[in-house]
Amino acid sequence: MSDQRAELTWTEDQIPVSDRFDDPYYSLQNGLEETRHVFLAGNDLPTRFVPGFHIAELGFGTGLNLLTAWSAWEAAGQTTPLRFTSFEAFPMAPDDMARALAAFPEMTPWADRFLKTWNGQKCVLDTLHLEVNVGDARQTLPTWAGEADAWFLDGFSPAKNPELWEADLMQQVAEHTIQGGTAATYTAAGFVRRGLSDAGFDVTRSPGFGRKRHMTRAVKQ
Repeated sequence: MSDQRAELTWTEDQIPVSDRFDDPYYSLQNGLEETRHVFLAGNDLPTRFVPGFHIAELGFGTGLNLLTAWSAWEAAGQTTPLRFTSFEAFPMAPDDMARALAAFPEMTPWADRFLKTWNGQKCVLDTLHLEVNVGDARQTLPTWAGEADAWFLDGFSPAKNPELWEADLMQQVAEHTIQGGTAATYTAAGFVRRGLSDAGFDVTRSPGFGRKRHMTRAVKQ
């Protein structure tokens, strides 16, 4: 496991900002609503949820995306485990994660259950099987044996964290996606959309959250 932890600065509004990438971990406007708009609706969730559904993610961050998806999974009446695999190079310390998630009281029931069981890499509960692969996704994703139904592409901004958006990695995302599977991201950067398209996704630009005019949705054909 990586010994490189996320190094943070907290804004006056208690939003964590990555010192390494000089970028906030979630929307300054409403991180929870952004996750619902971009990653849930962007992947046609919860409509597509079925037993055994598998979400994969680039950039685990605070765990907010996980909790948002897991709470939607349970709200949809699913009783089997949601499978969730994330790739994170610089994991957050559990205390920092708890502090960040405290900003979303609506998620507290799921945050409490998650943090109680979380060991830094896995969390196995009745309705959740989480695994976080710690390290550079350019090394860890190619060796992953899984395939996702939906991808949450949530690295820091492409301008500040370009390695998590490069074409070779988008190709790996495609190779680890089922036929008809999807990917969504908050960015509409041209090189990201081209990378997804070249990898075999049908890519569309759709309205973004808050001040972001556009986001990206992709379907593997």
